Amino acid sequence: MMQRRTRATGAGGFRAAVLATLAALSMAAASLPAAAEEPLKIGFGMAETGPLAGTGKSALLAMTIWAEDVNAKGGLLGRQVKLIHYDDQSNPANVPALYAKLIDLDKVDLIISGYATPIIASTIPIAMQHDMVLMGFFGLANNAKFKYDKYFGIFPAGEKPALAIMQPFFDAAMTLNPKPKTVAAVYPEMEFGQSIKNGVKTAAAAAGLQTVYDQGFPPSMTDLTTVVRQIQATNPDIVAIGTQPGQSIAIVRAINEVGLKAKIVGGGMTGLQTTDAEGLLGEQLNGFVNFNIWLPAPKMQYPGVMDFVKRYQERAKAAGVDPIGYYAAPWAYAELQVLGQAVEATKSTAGDKLGPYIHATTFKTIIGDVKFGESGEWAQPRMLAAQFQNVKGNDIEQFKGTDKVVVVSPAEYKSGELLSFEDARR
Repeated sequence: MMQRRTRATGAGGFRAAVLATLAALSMAAASLPAAAEEPLKIGFGMAETGPLAGTGKSALLAMTIWAEDVNAKGGLLGRQVKLIHYDDQSNPANVPALYAKLIDLDKVDLIISGYATPIIASTIPIAMQHDMVLMGFFGLANNAKFKYDKYFGIFPAGEKPALAIMQPFFDAAMTLNPKPKTVAAVYPEMEFGQSIKNGVKTAAAAAGLQTVYDQGFPPSMTDLTTVVRQIQATNPDIVAIGTQPGQSIAIVRAINEVGLKAKIVGGGMTGLQTTDAEGLLGEQLNGFVNFNIWLPAPKMQYPGVMDFVKRYQERAKAAGVDPIGYYAAPWAYAELQVLGQAVEATKSTAGDKLGPYIHATTFKTIIGDVKFGESGEWAQPRMLAAQFQNVKGNDIEQFKGTDKVVVVSPAEYKSGELLSFEDARR
């Protein structure tokens, strides 16, 4: 009898010990730090291969630095941030499958787009289907068609991007003495080219200029010397160019080969903002005036941006990305600043909470204040015109700072004076 009682007491003690252990484990789990929770996942495709990879990989390093900075401060909503990204290979056709994987399998909390207008155009319908906020990285008027109230574009061209891109160029041109009177417009025969053409037409008409040449060229055309000779035959004061990256390089080379003479040349030449193009073309760029979106001019050194640029450049070489990074990197970081600030303020990742908040708020970022308009584009454009001056050889180190890439318009951001095309090439 005593033996059975002892066994009963022992069993009860064992059960009590198990219950005590389980209670302790439960209390321990409740007191675990927030970092042990499921991470807050941000998903996106990005060009890591293909023709857009130079900018895509630069943006990816910047986003990685942002995630590290946020996680060092405790993450978002008390959760560590995890970036989940796949290579979209610079191809819009790859976007639907990548985002299906991100949303359905990876269960990401938030999405952002990859780089460039066509990629974003393929991403917006997916965001709409899932009622998610979408930050668009470097697109032109992507939401004009969709009118999605949860889309926000991180590119400072506003709702009329072609005019916003060309206006600083024409404003700079009209400061020349004597003032220019005639303009030639050249662009590829594609949607982008037509958009730039319309921007040139509007800006030229406002300035009272006579158009003496207005022609497109086949997008696949690689030797543009014939086109440049045709332009030269009209003897224009202004040569306004709208080209995509490969075309920009081709027309710079053609202009150098022909020896084009004009008062001012450039405008909407994409790709020349990258260090790859600067190093490739070197002093062939002298005199060209082209759009830009951020340079370390004194009036654009917003809080935090120079520290970010320093940290980015320290890691860029080892990462095999754009070693200077002025074009894309600060904007990629700022895009996630906007999203992160909205998440913290609303305590939510839901589109119906984030969308209205982002519309209503002015965000403090490393590229200055960001305020979105009704369409999700910038409420006010903030484009620059910058001129290549005194470039020697092809050493990319010379493109750091604004000695060789001089902001000439608008006046409030100027870092130097505009030279005529011919004077800058002497």
